Amino acid sequence: MSDPITITIVDDSADLRENIGGYLGAFPEFRCLSAYATAREALEGLAKNPPDVVLMDINLEEHGTDGIECVRDLKLLLPDIQVVMLTVFEDSEKIFRALAAGASGYLLKRQRPEELLAAIREVVAGGAPMSTSIARKVVRSFQTTPPKGAEAVELSHRELEVLQALAQGLAYKQIADQLNVSIHTVRNYIRRVYEKLHVRCRTEAVVKYFKI
Repeated sequence: MSDPITITIVDDSADLRENIGGYLGAFPEFRCLSAYATAREALEGLAKNPPDVVLMDINLEEHGTDGIECVRDLKLLLPDIQVVMLTVFEDSEKIFRALAAGASGYLLKRQRPEELLAAIREVVAGGAPMSTSIARKVVRSFQTTPPKGAEAVELSHRELEVLQALAQGLAYKQIADQLNVSIHTVRNYIRRVYEKLHVRCRTEAVVKYFKI
């Protein structure tokens, strides 16, 4: 049996921390490693005991630090950690600020519990889970605004298709199915996109190319 996926919850609502932690505890596949009410507590605790996935609230009620700034600081501290924003906000600016800070996913708190579990699995597998309405906003942002990054970097038609699929939060297998190619081919396209853009992950690639 594989080790459980470890999760940390960062949210200023004690009820939410307790509810999510209790729900995750009902599944052997997951383990709630820790929970914090503030960004300061989270940064201190996670540095000592990092989980696989952090569920981060955007609107932390702490003077001078919100969830997005916490993500940015956390990614500097632990570059490989996966952070999924868990929020009530559908505001485009908050979405793109969170992605630019290094978040790997963006879910609304009204998601059904089973969708949260699916999102955790997806982000661990290399995906970028997003609520449907959030994904639509991301797609519309680069459908309606010409990518400014194109002035400096030329991507092939297929590389751009793959990058757009990454921006929608699709996992590699989903991209392969959508484009009718193998996962190996998808990985090659992604590697070339990363090399051309001089980035290391999907979030950096999407933000840099589309200037969102």
